[in-house]
Amino acid sequence: MNDAFAQRRTAGTIPITLVTEKGYAAWRRKEGVSVREALRRSGFKAKPGAHMVIPAAKGPKSRVVAVTNDLPDLWALAGLPNQLPNGSYVLDDELDPAVATRLAVGWGLGSYRFDRYRSEPAPAPAKLVMPKNADRGAVEAQVDAVSLVRNLINTPAADMGPPELADAAKQLSVGFGAKLRVVRGKALKEQFPAVHAVGRAAAKAPRLIDMAWGKPKHPKVTLVGKGVCFDTGGLNLKTGAGMRWMKKDMGGAAVTLGLAHLIMSAGLPVRLRVIIPAVENNVSGNAYRPGDILRTRKGVSIEIGNTDAEGRVVLADGLALADEEAPDLLVDCATLTGAARVALGTDLPAMFCDDDTFAGELSAAAQNVTDPLWRLPLWQPYRRLLDTPVADINNAGTGGFAGAITAALFLGTFVERAKTWVHLDLYGWNDTDRPGRPRGGDAMAMRALFDVIRRRFGES
Repeated sequence: MNDAFAQRRTAGTIPITLVTEKGYAAWRRKEGVSVREALRRSGFKAKPGAHMVIPAAKGPKSRVVAVTNDLPDLWALAGLPNQLPNGSYVLDDELDPAVATRLAVGWGLGSYRFDRYRSEPAPAPAKLVMPKNADRGAVEAQVDAVSLVRNLINTPAADMGPPELADAAKQLSVGFGAKLRVVRGKALKEQFPAVHAVGRAAAKAPRLIDMAWGKPKHPKVTLVGKGVCFDTGGLNLKTGAGMRWMKKDMGGAAVTLGLAHLIMSAGLPVRLRVIIPAVENNVSGNAYRPGDILRTRKGVSIEIGNTDAEGRVVLADGLALADEEAPDLLVDCATLTGAARVALGTDLPAMFCDDDTFAGELSAAAQNVTDPLWRLPLWQPYRRLLDTPVADINNAGTGGFAGAITAALFLGTFVERAKTWVHLDLYGWNDTDRPGRPRGGDAMAMRALFDVIRRRFGES
């Protein structure tokens, strides 16, 4: 956060003028001869996302012109922290509060660095003076929460196993005065047998992370995150290419912790609970096997059709725990299926919801805060694909089609009492560098979820 924003405007602060593509010609005509000549010599093209540092006619003071759409979106200035010379900058126009806040968030996200393992840190980003009308608290909370999620996902599994994920939850709980319970060992095997079965083969023992915050009288909002800190595929071993980025398989857990950060930072009047089954899906002599039948907290028996469909197995116990107190809203986030990526690509998390009203609100929030997702159906006829003659349900199913839907239906088996349930199947990763979205882990759907929770439960 400190790398993104300057404390105050100084004599050396460089102004940034925002110009729309449509308004560029009129703006250019109003400028002096030296500015017009500099633009002409550079061959500057006024397209959204373009910018130019315009040298002063006399002296060292320069300025920047940046071209945006008519209504600047979140990413309008997100490339500038890495593109402008190191220094301090300020927007020279007084903006609408919503626009000012949005642009500041984008700038902050564009300033993100993951330097933990570099012997030489990356060059410092250009800094922005917080715009006058921006909601500083909202900007800082969003940038900090996204950075938390990115840091957790980007950290290799050697340093981000179940114990370290529990430590991250502890740090968050201490910072906001939340209560934290971590279940492991014999208690985990007895209370959460599916979590234990999936994680028992790893050197770092599995655990169930359970964090609670807020007043019991407030609406119950419960978040369940898939915390598979590394996924080899188990005995159904992945290929090397398939395993390469599996440190990100705890992306759902990271998103729930980031969302908890936002909710607690805003002091929303909710009784928040975060539940994370944290495991590594590894291989050893005691690894669970294809064909095994596992017990679950809910009592539903699971036949293991594929050990590489482990995320839904650990979520089964987490969702069962969450559902026991009939929350007003139950959200689970998981990097769950390749089928969702085939259907929607890497940018669009798949959203499944049993409440049409809430689904509409979440879709609207996603558009409102530029955090896209797309609803897919909980198509009940496909539940038959999970049938098995030897247990209550199979974790992999048959047929090879509708994998994201059958995974969601599997999870729905463990949700009965929650008033509203939404499942998000997300990628949690940027494959390429884009303004504000560096290659690596990312907090997909988190800001959309916060926006809809704030709107629905923000009044006590």
